[in-house]
Amino acid sequence: MTLPTETSAAPAPTGNLEITVSRAELLRELTAAQSVVERKTTIPILSNFLFEATQGEGGDRLTITATDLDQSLRTSCAAKVKKPGACTIPARKLYDYIKLLPEGEISIKLMDNHWVQIRAGRSNTKMVGMARANFPQVPEFPSSGATKISVPSLKNMVSKTIFAISNEESRYTLNGALLVLKAESMAMVATDGHRLAHIEKLGETLEGVSGEKKTLIPRKALSEISSLLGVTEAETLEFADDDQTLFFKIGGRVLTSRKLTGQFPNYEAVLPRDNNKFVIVRSEDLMGSIQRVAQFADERSGAIKIRLEQNELKLSSSSTDAGESEDTIETPYNYDPLVVGFNSQYLIDFLKAIGNTGEVRLEFKDAQSAGQMRPEDANEDVKYRYILMPMRI
Repeated sequence: MTLPTETSAAPAPTGNLEITVSRAELLRELTAAQSVVERKTTIPILSNFLFEATQGEGGDRLTITATDLDQSLRTSCAAKVKKPGACTIPARKLYDYIKLLPEGEISIKLMDNHWVQIRAGRSNTKMVGMARANFPQVPEFPSSGATKISVPSLKNMVSKTIFAISNEESRYTLNGALLVLKAESMAMVATDGHRLAHIEKLGETLEGVSGEKKTLIPRKALSEISSLLGVTEAETLEFADDDQTLFFKIGGRVLTSRKLTGQFPNYEAVLPRDNNKFVIVRSEDLMGSIQRVAQFADERSGAIKIRLEQNELKLSSSSTDAGESEDTIETPYNYDPLVVGFNSQYLIDFLKAIGNTGEVRLEFKDAQSAGQMRPEDANEDVKYRYILMPMRI
């Protein structure tokens, strides 16, 4: 159910919608919904918003739906509904137009032939809509079986993993992050085959979760969730799924996403067990050194060399076109010397994700094995690690 005011049997509104709504409220909801709208207009109706105006005991509402068939967002705001009804309006054009209107009331009215009239102050505009009947049916949030998840925890987990998701369409089971829910903890993992980000949050209370629930969430849905979590004041969100669809209810907004099918790789098998050589450095120092040295790395591979010797960490790179560069960080290190190569951008992505503050621990086994990085902080509840495959240099 989308709105507190509708009953489950409420028919979809039809008829000639006529409403008045505040520009600020309308713009806020359009901003949330417009990123879901289909950009490539292969199916014209998908580049429209669906507007549905309803009257109910809890007050009149305007519900706005956007979909690209893979995902949909349904949101709503208060409105004065003169006539309940529904219409569709070109999303991009409406959004750009409403942004240009001054603050105040906007009246929206469905005319003949699917044209929609928008009046605000001295502005009077008519836009060409399309038939409401053509707008696809959007799945409804399930009436039972939802799990409440902490907003701050999920927000943190998405920001710490989303950058490691694969961009290669062919490896579609890597085009998302795996959410692992247990009764007292939740984790998120993402990998593109070259690197893996894994974060676990302990001390959560997830009611209704027994054993382990694993869900693969597509990248597009994660970035949408991230935007919605960034602006919500809600402390928790509701997460549910059925055979085809994932549902996220954040405040009064419902995001749905088509499920990714297929098996996520067995990531536990690649988590390093015996990386017994380690060094701890300030994130800021490491970031500075990597960014300087990366300027002179081979453009295609971005590879830089990490050399660990007695109490120092050396970063270096060279390319026939640009030249060469070396940076040294003094830090306690008393193991055998080690030289290993990594993609500099992958290192930078991790340091950006942890916010470039505090210290970071780099753990190695040898030049051929995956390296592991993690923040060296005292937070027992959040375990975050980043695993990187080495490069030959």
